Amino acid sequence: MGEGKRECAGPQEAGERFIDVNGLQVHCRSLGSGGPVLFFLHGSFLSMRSWRLVFEPLAERFTVIAIDRPAFGSTARPLPVPGKPNPYSPEGQADLVAALLEKLGHPQAVLVGNSTGGTIALLAAIRHPGKVSGLVLADAMVYSGYATSEFPPWLYPLLKAAASPGGQFARLMIGAVFNRLHRTFWHDPSMPGKELLLAYRRDMMQGRWGRAFWELLLSSHNLGLEARLGGIAVPVLVMTGDHDRMVKPAETLRLSEVLPNVVLKVVPECGHLPQEEKPEIFMETLGAFLENHFK
Repeated sequence: MGEGKRECAGPQEAGERFIDVNGLQVHCRSLGSGGPVLFFLHGSFLSMRSWRLVFEPLAERFTVIAIDRPAFGSTARPLPVPGKPNPYSPEGQADLVAALLEKLGHPQAVLVGNSTGGTIALLAAIRHPGKVSGLVLADAMVYSGYATSEFPPWLYPLLKAAASPGGQFARLMIGAVFNRLHRTFWHDPSMPGKELLLAYRRDMMQGRWGRAFWELLLSSHNLGLEARLGGIAVPVLVMTGDHDRMVKPAETLRLSEVLPNVVLKVVPECGHLPQEEKPEIFMETLGAFLENHFK
């Protein structure tokens, strides 16, 4: 398909639509009418598909919202405009959460983030505390990876100048390692199956996806979250798979020890995606957390 076009991967689901948020066409799905509002943020190389096993069951009790984060899924992939907010930056994504809640008429939400989606959820709670009533952080990157990685300052101008070939390079590299990377997300060696891998490839590889990922990479930087965790006053559920190979369980345990109002859940026989590998445990743990803190 053409570089500037997008497509919804697979048949359209109930509640699925595109919402214009400050000029960005955000692929969004919302269901349910109960409280509290749950806002789901998926990890890198994934899409809102990552919540497919828990989204509709939770919608029977709560209002649920999921988006495709910028650079992933069917959300638009515009080129950043100098002098305007960068939709691919961590700050731009955190601000998008607050703006979308405003657009949908929800004063607050519990942000449910997995992996780098947990990083964005934490940052949104720091930048927009009035919009966040609680956090659910499943294998969130806080002390490593996306939350701490950055290039030397002198290198950014060179990488910016090489944006076009950089996008092509990203396409080649991600295309080559995509299946292998997804298999590291799981503890179950039989997963993900062929159909799920193909679906996630379709979700990722739309439009100018290589260039969008390059822009996401260039906009990442050390967020200094560790020094800001003490300011998180809302209730937090911290969750980790006991066999997570992407974010070491020790990092999640460390996170649970410094947040002031936290519940910890270690999910047995599980990797990086508890909402996919152990959806029943994920929903049971989430439901109990919400019952205790948001009656």
